[in-house]
Amino acid sequence: MSGEKKKSHIIGIIPARWASSRFPGKPLHPLLGKPLLQHVFERAILCSELDELVIATDDDRIAALCKTIGAKVIHTRSDHPTGTDRIAEAAEQCEAATHVINIQGDEPLLEPELVDTLARELRKDWDLPMITAGSPLDNPELIADSNIVKLVINRNRNALYFSRSPIPFRRSDAPSLPTYRHLGIYGYRVDFLKHFINLPPSPLEMAEGLEQLRALEDGATIRVHLTEHEAIGLDSPDQIPLIESLLALSQ
Repeated sequence: MSGEKKKSHIIGIIPARWASSRFPGKPLHPLLGKPLLQHVFERAILCSELDELVIATDDDRIAALCKTIGAKVIHTRSDHPTGTDRIAEAAEQCEAATHVINIQGDEPLLEPELVDTLARELRKDWDLPMITAGSPLDNPELIADSNIVKLVINRNRNALYFSRSPIPFRRSDAPSLPTYRHLGIYGYRVDFLKHFINLPPSPLEMAEGLEQLRALEDGATIRVHLTEHEAIGLDSPDQIPLIESLLALSQ
């Protein structure tokens, strides 16, 4: 019916793969007696705005864990270059899905309210193709760190640019202009996600090594939710003591 409110179905997808160059088998690595992926899943099931939650993997060992913890698993191909491609394949198997939220499988300190906020924004604004998150960053060492992705936004909270370099460049003092750290969580309208993965890698994407720049170069709007949450993930084995100490404090 014309004017009828569209019904949304938002699915949270946690991509999980075994083959990581820096940390093979990371999803099953134990943290305080539980596999990393189980920590992420137990946080994600606390999200109230998701209509469905699945884990997307190409590995039988990870799939076996999913069965043990009661998680729905979708088997995907093993040749996906990115987690985005993996969640896109998984989304194709969820016919009811109108929107997808890509939940990083290496963040055991996932904040459920952050996921819920992104889901509410997608549900409210059907014209929005993509959403992500950022948090204030004031540590000079982290601002200079190329492993930390920075972003700038406009007054409507839409992304202007993402970079591994410190942005904005501060030629003069602008105390009211903060630096934001990009948090690696994304929400997509499903039709845009299908369009996005079929785009060729863009020049800016290849230069910075940031696939979200492909969307900006294509003219897409990326809404940015600002939060104080830092979204600390487990990237390498040397971070295990820190992550376990933070997990212990959160319990």
